[in-house]
This record gives sequence, C-alpha cells and structure tokens, in this order.
Amino acid sequence: MTENVVLLAHGSGGTLSQELIEQIFVRHMADDVLSGMEDAAIVPLPSEPHGSLALTTDSFVVQPLFFPGGDIGKLSVCGTVNDLAMRGARPLYLTTGYVIEEGFPMADLDRIAASQAATARAAGVRIVAGDTKVVERGSGDGVFINTAGIGLVPDGVRISAGNAQPGDAILLSGAVGDHGLAIMTRREGLEFASPLSSDCAPLNDLVARMLAACTQIHVLRDPTRGGVATALNELAERSGVSMEIAEEAVPVHAPVAAAAELLGLDPLYVANEGKLIAIVPAGEAGALLAAMRAHPLGAEATAIGRVLEGNAGRVVLRTALGTRRLLDRLAGEQLPRIC
Repeated sequence: MTENVVLLAHGSGGTLSQELIEQIFVRHMADDVLSGMEDAAIVPLPSEPHGSLALTTDSFVVQPLFFPGGDIGKLSVCGTVNDLAMRGARPLYLTTGYVIEEGFPMADLDRIAASQAATARAAGVRIVAGDTKVVERGSGDGVFINTAGIGLVPDGVRISAGNAQPGDAILLSGAVGDHGLAIMTRREGLEFASPLSSDCAPLNDLVARMLAACTQIHVLRDPTRGGVATALNELAERSGVSMEIAEEAVPVHAPVAAAAELLGLDPLYVANEGKLIAIVPAGEAGALLAAMRAHPLGAEATAIGRVLEGNAGRVVLRTALGTRRLLDRLAGEQLPRIC
C-alpha cells in the first residue's frame, strides 16, 4: 500500500478496499474466522451445556483519538467487553466496523487497528467480523468505530440493573474520573505536574474473579458517560430503591481532583472506562472486596454506600461535613465526545 492517507477509493469495494482490509485490519486482527472474509462469521460456542448468550453493540466517537492511557481502538474493545461483563457474561467474540474520513493518515489507522487487536487479545476475545466505510473529507471526524460483542452468561448468574435490594452494599472498584479528565485535559492542552491517564481497561477478568468469590452479585454497572452519579440514579430508578453514598468514601486521585476543580467539574459525573459499581448483599461485601482488591483492576476497591427502601430513584450524597444533598442525574453533557 503506497498511499499514506485514506482515499475515497479505499471504500469503493475494489482493489484499494481489499488492500486496506488485508494490509491493516487482517494483518493486525489475524483470526481464522475473520480471515475467511465471509459475509457472516460462523463461530463455535463453548462446550458448556448451560448458560445464556449476551449480545451488545456500541459506537465510539472519542476526540482526541489518541489520549494518555489509550486510543479509540483500545476504547472500542474495552467498552464492548465491559458491557458484556456487567451482565456476568464471559466475552467471546467481537465485530468491528470502521467509518473513516477521506484523508485520514494511514499510519494512524494502522496504529488504531493494532491497538484494537492487542486489547482484544489481552481481554481473551476474538474479533471475527468487520466492515470499513470511507466518507468524504469533512463528513466524519477522522475515525468512528462501531462494535458488537457476544458472550456467555453462566447458568445461575442473574445480574441486572433492576436487582438492587434494600440493605445491599454498594461497592466501587477504584478511583473515579480518570478517563474523562485525561480526555479533557489533553483536548484543552492542559498540563499538570502529575500527568493524567485514562483508566481504560477490560474488566471481564476482574468480574470473573468476583463471581468466583460471590455468586450473589445483584448488580454490576460500569459508570461511563455521566459517571458514578448518573449510573447510581439509573440503578436506583430501575430497581425501585433509594441509595445513600458517602462522599469521603469515593476515591479520587489527586491529579484528577485538581483538574476537576480547575475545570469546574464534579468527578462523580465524569466518565470512567475501567471501573465498575457492584451492588451485593451486605453480608457478602467483605469477601467480595477482598477478591476485588486482589486483582490489579480492583486494588482500590471500597464500599461507598448502601441501598435503602422507599423514595424510588433517589440518590443522596452524605457530604464530608455531615450534611446530605440530592445527587441528581446528569441533565446535560459535561464532557463531549469522550467515549
């Protein structure tokens, strides 16, 4: 491939399209199913006789495309894998579709595809089907990626946003706000003494460890857009319960807190891409926290609150001063284009 940028002809379905697919995507994502280049992938299911299939789809439009701790390729895999994991599923297969703007540097496309493939391998999932489209210059924003994922939910696992029960403990796997603030500070050209880095990571292995330690997990949720506050509001509404969170219990890394203060943002509403909320019976919380903390992605795991009866959909924050205030759902968009 001699071109150093993507041309409209790369989306024509002809020779250049074939070269783009083979020399970038197939080269990085080598898989015997994907390499067959069929109209649909035929994949084997695990030999386990019991369980249910989980299916998800997502689109990724982050700007900038490359950021501290990741890029749109890594993000696309983590986001899809994590959505499956939040239902207790073991992710198996992914598909990926690229919408590429004419003139996009071929070297950057190669870098994104390589990152996507490497993240999939690290997460233990296979990319088995894909698609590319090229749009006219000015009609896109560099690269958009759409994904779909399929996973297997073991028999007996019943994790749902509507399963929180009064008396349950609310756990958080680590510090909040890393991803959103890393994106925003890079976009605005801000620099801090301690650089910010996205927490972008696949959470399926952490969830597997959690399920091995506690089979009674009621709810899992990765607090992406809208952050922890918005996720908790959604969960409280879906479950018909209220929740109380201790502000001091929510970990925030010092550079994130400083950046959030400078930009006038509340870390509780900032997106995360490598953290999860778990809601479990209070009696199971200790053992589950121990299992989470034994995993690199749960080393900072902590209990942040509890589920209460009544006032369905209401989330209250107990502040460091001992007062209480409503933690409302995010009404607008704090940080545009972050996932």
